[in-house]
Amino acid sequence: MPVITNIEDLKRIYERRVPRMFYDYCESGSWTEQTFRDNSSDFDDIRLRQRVAVDMSGRSTASQMIGQDVAMPVALAPVGLTGMQHADGEMKAARAAELFGVPFTLSTMSINSIEDVAGHTSAPFWFQLYTMKDLDYTRRLIERAKAAGCSALVITLDLQILGQRHKDLKNGLSAPPKLTPKTIANLMTKWSWGIEMLSAKRREFGNIVGHVDGISDASSLGAWTAEQFDPSLDWKKIEKLMDQWGGKVILKGILDAEDARMAAKLGADAIVVSNHGGRQLDGALSSIRMLPEIMDAVGDQVEVHLDSGIRSGQDVLKALALGAKGTYIGRAFVYGLGAMGQKGVTAALEVIHKELDTTMALCGETKVADLGRHNVLVPEGFGGRWQN
Repeated sequence: MPVITNIEDLKRIYERRVPRMFYDYCESGSWTEQTFRDNSSDFDDIRLRQRVAVDMSGRSTASQMIGQDVAMPVALAPVGLTGMQHADGEMKAARAAELFGVPFTLSTMSINSIEDVAGHTSAPFWFQLYTMKDLDYTRRLIERAKAAGCSALVITLDLQILGQRHKDLKNGLSAPPKLTPKTIANLMTKWSWGIEMLSAKRREFGNIVGHVDGISDASSLGAWTAEQFDPSLDWKKIEKLMDQWGGKVILKGILDAEDARMAAKLGADAIVVSNHGGRQLDGALSSIRMLPEIMDAVGDQVEVHLDSGIRSGQDVLKALALGAKGTYIGRAFVYGLGAMGQKGVTAALEVIHKELDTTMALCGETKVADLGRHNVLVPEGFGGRWQN
């Protein structure tokens, strides 16, 4: 097994091992990919304050997210098509998260179904909901998540209309892959991935196939999903979904202070400052750049989490220092999964945990709850001086 010291090590193995269309699906943003790049690079503008002569023994990264005990305030974000990155990908990622002691979030657009993941884990996981025009399907999806014992519903708000991702269109992204000459040529170089996929439990969207009338193959599925995202989603509909669920709700995709206030007003248990990993509105500000303004607006009214751009434990610490109570990793755990399956997800979590723990110590802190603005140096005008 290669020595893994950072997330980039996993990414290099991942790129060699996984078919190009699924690598590009993960490692891309919409349009020019400006926001996708900024999500990560903007963390570099924040510096850390080194402290010395502080007792660093007895450190702990343990915390809580929406009242749930976590080994560190890092959850696995919902990522579509995870089961095409590695055979049985969602089940393996969920199992790694459970054993590590962090939350796993299953995407509506997963390959393994809600029931598959529930049958492979013992700890409750979170379920991410895309709102669809088919209200009966949405209702049944929520009921399935309840029956599986999911402990939180994560409602994604920023995908009413699908952002254009050039690489996905050019690659003809589908699950399973369409066998074009280009695809076949690439798959021939990814034989280990292919062998494992032959024994996979599923190779299509498990939360949809068999649960929607008329969906029998990849082509009918593609047409259905392309038409199903609900462009009419508004705060009233969100409130109805929250009532339908009746449990803990996290609203994901908040990137504006006014939207944060609305989410807090609805009584969400948490909001996720997120721009969908730069995959929706290209040209939007990065999540970390928007976090201080959103914290100023609602920091004492609702638990604030952050998603998009995190590639290290230092990124996690910076988000926590700016006020977030939790963070999410998407690409970082997918790199590990695609590289080495469940062991790779564990490796990604171990890397981030070690970086968080070591950096926290060198900043003179022993508990994540004590992290704050005093631990970081934020450049003047970090949020930007913009005119509306």
